[in-house]
Amino acid sequence: MEPFVSLNAKLAPLNRVNVDTDQIIPKQFLKRVERTGFGQFLFNDWRFNSDGSQNPEFVLNQQEYSGAEILVSGRNFGSGSSREHAPWALQDYGFKCIIAPSFGDIFFNNCFQNGVLPVILPEEVVAEIIENSEKDPEYRINIDLESQRVWDENEEVVAEFTIEPFRRHCMLNGLDDIGLTLEDETDISDFESRRSTQGGVLSI
Repeated sequence: MEPFVSLNAKLAPLNRVNVDTDQIIPKQFLKRVERTGFGQFLFNDWRFNSDGSQNPEFVLNQQEYSGAEILVSGRNFGSGSSREHAPWALQDYGFKCIIAPSFGDIFFNNCFQNGVLPVILPEEVVAEIIENSEKDPEYRINIDLESQRVWDENEEVVAEFTIEPFRRHCMLNGLDDIGLTLEDETDISDFESRRSTQGGVLSI
């Protein structure tokens, strides 16, 4: 997992509330067993018309928002089912951070496990960021996880966010569950070595 320390990036404004995981990655695309390749199906039912053509009205199909690494949306983002494919699809598409006033609990947890930073900001701040981006597609914001601050280039929008310390530590250091285990690799190896020399008898 890649560490997340800070980010200065364009954003894509998805001005909708209650965006659930079936909208993020529809169920018919969940048959893949690997984590990669889901970005092409992100928001599939909104990005594409029934004939397979792109919906020009959808924000991710508008050229001016190409390359955005931050997605900003309304409250209760990621509600619905527990599918981990949702943050996989967002990350595979290129998003490194999602900003919203609130998130579905399971989606929120899954983001941290997969290196996508979910940032909770007050609803009025999120609305201002979305409005600024809709007016100016080149609008950029800064996100600093160490100081837990968000601000735009003119510092007209400045906000603080809260991340539980353990999750913050993991994101800053790029640690998922496997990475956390590997931090104790030396102790684990020593334990296994002592175990093998004692004929499989566990020794603490």
